[in-house]
Order: sequence, then structure tokens, then C-alpha cells
Amino acid sequence: MKELIRDTTFGKVVRVAGGKKFLGFEEERDPSLWKTYVNKEKSGQMAHHGYVGEEEKNEENEESNSNRNNSEPQSGVLQPDNQTRSSSETRVGSNDQNRNEVSGVPVDPEKGRDVTIVTWYGPNDPENPQNWGTGKKFFVTFLICFLTFSVYIGSAIYSAGIMGVEQQFGVSQVAATLGLCLFVAGYGLGPMIWSPLSEIPQIGRMPIYVGTLFVFVFLQFAVIYATNFGMLLAFRFLTGFFGSPVLATGGASLSDIYKPSKRAYAIGIWGIAAVSGPVLGPLIGGFAAQHKGWTWTIWELLWLSGFALILMIFFLPETSSANILYRRSRRLRKLTGRTDLKCEPELMSEQMSPKDIALMVLVRPFSLTFTEPILFALNLYIALIYGLLYVWFESFAIVFIEVYGFNLGEEGLSFLGILIGGFAVIPPFFLYLYKVQEPQFDENGEIAPEKRLPPACVGAFCIPICLFWFGWTSRASIHWIVPIIGSSFFSIGAFLLFNSVLNYLGDAYPEYAASVFAGNDFMRSAFGAGFPLFANAMYRNLGTNWASSTLGFLSIAFIPIPFVLWKYGKQIRLKSKRARHDL
Repeated sequence: MKELIRDTTFGKVVRVAGGKKFLGFEEERDPSLWKTYVNKEKSGQMAHHGYVGEEEKNEENEESNSNRNNSEPQSGVLQPDNQTRSSSETRVGSNDQNRNEVSGVPVDPEKGRDVTIVTWYGPNDPENPQNWGTGKKFFVTFLICFLTFSVYIGSAIYSAGIMGVEQQFGVSQVAATLGLCLFVAGYGLGPMIWSPLSEIPQIGRMPIYVGTLFVFVFLQFAVIYATNFGMLLAFRFLTGFFGSPVLATGGASLSDIYKPSKRAYAIGIWGIAAVSGPVLGPLIGGFAAQHKGWTWTIWELLWLSGFALILMIFFLPETSSANILYRRSRRLRKLTGRTDLKCEPELMSEQMSPKDIALMVLVRPFSLTFTEPILFALNLYIALIYGLLYVWFESFAIVFIEVYGFNLGEEGLSFLGILIGGFAVIPPFFLYLYKVQEPQFDENGEIAPEKRLPPACVGAFCIPICLFWFGWTSRASIHWIVPIIGSSFFSIGAFLLFNSVLNYLGDAYPEYAASVFAGNDFMRSAFGAGFPLFANAMYRNLGTNWASSTLGFLSIAFIPIPFVLWKYGKQIRLKSKRARHDL
């Protein structure tokens, strides 16, 4: 627990206030330990040819040593898209310092750098997130899931109060729905900025989570006390924007702490937390809106996210290995006075110009999404599923209030079928992971990304099954439990698709995980924001049966995508400049 709190926001405040003796690191108690944190081999490689890794001997690479460092990606290290290094930047400043002290390797005056590489002291370094104990990993996973739930619920919980918004501000149902759409648009756009920032070693993930959540919580007051409709919409967008980081970066955080063979379990639990938000939102908000008015739905969101903020401040540690190593290097420099102690992520970030950072933050997520065929196809599919979910949700009020006579609070209960379906799919899916998928990992703990996709091929059929079942059984002559049972297939399909796709993307683009997940979140949120605007008119004009069938036919058209990537994904990956080629 001491190590957990030491790396939280609260722990850092305590350390700054003079509490280092209570929350200190081993090297602060014994500065001589710095030698155990350095890598002699990598330090020697830096001295000899100016980058970590074996030197290429062919003439072409000798002519382009200034760019060689950029083609040696390191796990967990931020990789700018376009980096250049001149030999003058790596030239040693004085001739008398011609050997690296730690490795004893002569420093090449043209290519080398006299840098001592700080890294993990061994494969079992407890500060490495992948070496954390099981209890700590489970607790941090719970925090990420709870934060995800606390933000995702903000979209659907508002929908329960849409009638109240119409009455208070005198707007139409479509206009009132903009409060939902703009929130979703905000949390789709936000990760395009926040997620790449979390990859910068000097920042890390935890400050992004806590800082944006603080703003998210206090902006709820602006929504509650909005004096006009324009103010309400503006602050709904801003709350979505500032609440967004975990919705994309949460998957990257879980990748930080779980090795690939175990990551799918964590992503699965995280996926259930994500589904639970939109599903439980109408239930939690329905009874409040019915008895207290629409603002009480936002009060509930404020209480929930405020509690999440307290938990994050006191208990959420940093998970980015790049940031952890950067802070270790900084501590060692301060303790020893040696300015040559640096970690690999720090060296990479030093070579980034302001232009590189701007391109990484503002351009990379978009360029990855729209220039990589694999990413575009899967993001489009997931976006479709997400958009269908929000369109389909609009039919619940028509079916269960108008057809079956539920009140607003009882209508929220009708969403529980979706939640039950999500929980029901976990045991067989985890059994599949344990019995089928885990044995396919090689001795290095790696697996070909395409082997993640078979569950998606199953999930692809569950979406149309749900939509056809729900659409043609939602009538007064059929008991209300029948369409609710049918609704469970949507969460089963979405769970299998989301889990397979997110793990596939994490395996195929490990160096750009946060940016890739941000692009995925942007695409699906764009669909989720736009689709609800025509949902009500669509269901009223076509009827529940044919409107749901239209969505079902649309989902059928996308079924081939996971099958095509399962069979031909490797060939497509090998043609990509950014996807992984060694699996």
C-alpha cells in the first residue's frame, strides 16, 4: 500500500511537502544503488554508435546514422512520426572524456553519446507495472473500470431527463437530444489530444486522468445551473471533452500492467464497465428525473464522478513505464549529481521538436485512423456498432412506455437485459482465452494479432440476431420479457467485437497504442453523437419492426470485416509502415 500511495497524486503532494522519509524510494535511502539501475550494454551502444541496439553494418545505414535511432522502437516509449538527428547533436563536447564510465566503451566523436542508460534493475523490478503484485493490478484495474463507468454513464443518464429539458427551455425533442449528442462528441474528440499527451514520458497517464476529471466534476455545476439552452449545450460538450481520457487511454493503461497473454481478461472487464455506463444510466437517472426533475440526473453524475475523483487522487498510481523510468532518472541525477543518467524514453523525447510534439498530439491519431486500412476498417465497424447502440436505445422509450405501459423509472429497468448479456458472456469467453488462446502464445509471450479475431467473428452475428429479435417481438401481444431477452445478444456481440478488436489493435500497433485507441474512440463517438438525432423519427416512421430490421441489415453488411482480417490481416500488416511486422 505504501508503494501504491507513493506514486499517486496524493503521494506526490506529500513528497513535495517533505514526506520523502515516509514515502521514499530505495535509491533515496541509499544513493549508491544508482549503479544497479543502469544498463552497461545499452550505455556502451550509445557511446559507440549513438542509439540503443546493435549497429547496422551496411553502407546504407552508415550513411543514415542520424535517422537510425528512430527506427529502433522501444516498448512503452513514445515514437514521434518524423524525427531527425544530426551527428553534431551526438558529438562529445571534449576530447578528454572519450570513454563511457559505466561500460568502458570509447565514445565515437561523430556518432556516439556519453550517456548512461537508466532502466529496470532486472526482470523482477517491482516498479515495473508488469511486475506489480496481483492484488495491486486488480485494484488499479478496478479504478480504471470505475472511472470509465463514471464518465460513460454521463451520456445515457442525461437521456432520462430529456423531457424535462424540453419543458424548461421550450425546445423540441430533437434539440434536447443535442445534450446527449454533444457530450458523446466531446468524449470522442477529447482523446485525440489527451491520449497522445499521456504518451509523453514527462507527463504520463495519471496527471491526465486526475487533471481532466477535476475539471469534469466541477463543470457539472455549470450544466445544472445553466440559464439558457445554449449554455447547457456548451457545457455538456465540455464535460464530455474533459471526461474523455480514460475512455480511450484506459485500454493503454491496462496494457501497461498486463502482459499480452493476460491483457484480454482485463480488457474484457473494462469493456463490461464501459457497457454498464450507458445501460445503467437510464435506470439510475429515470427514477430521479421522474420524481425530482432533469437536473437530478446531473447531480447523480456529479456525486458519482466526485467520488471517483477522490479515489483517483488517493489511490491511482502511474502506469506508464516511460514516465516511471523518466522520474527514476531525474531522481538519480539529483541524488548523484550525474547529468549523464538518462532513460530511453527521455532520450527519445529530447529529440522531439515542438513541431514533432504538435504533429504527434494533433495529427498522429487522425493519420493513423485514416491512412491505415486495418485501423480504418475496424474503427468503422466498431463505430457502426456504437452508432447502432445509440439509435436502438431510442426505441426503448417507444416500446416499453408506449407499447407496454412502463413509467420512466421502469423503462430504465428494461435495459438490464443488455447488462445481463454482458455478464453472461464473460465465463465462456474467459474459458476460451484460457483453453484456446493462451496456449497459442510463443515462448516470448507474443501472439499473432490475427489470432485475437475469432471471437469477433462470432460476435458479428449476435448484433443482427438481437436487432431482428427485438424488432419483431416488441408488440403488445408478446410478453415484454421476450424483447428484453433478445436485447442481451447486443451486449454479447458488442463485448466479443470490442474485446477482440481492442486487443488486436494493441498487438498490431504496440508503439502507438494510446493514439490508436484514441482514433477508435473518435470514430465510434462520431457515430454515437450523430445517430440519435434521427433515431426517434426513424422508429416512428418505419415502426419498431422495420427500423430495427434496417439496422440489422446494416450490421450484416459489415460481418465480413473480421473474417477478412482473420485470413488476410498479416499480409496487410506487412505492407504497413507502422504496424508490427515480427509476428
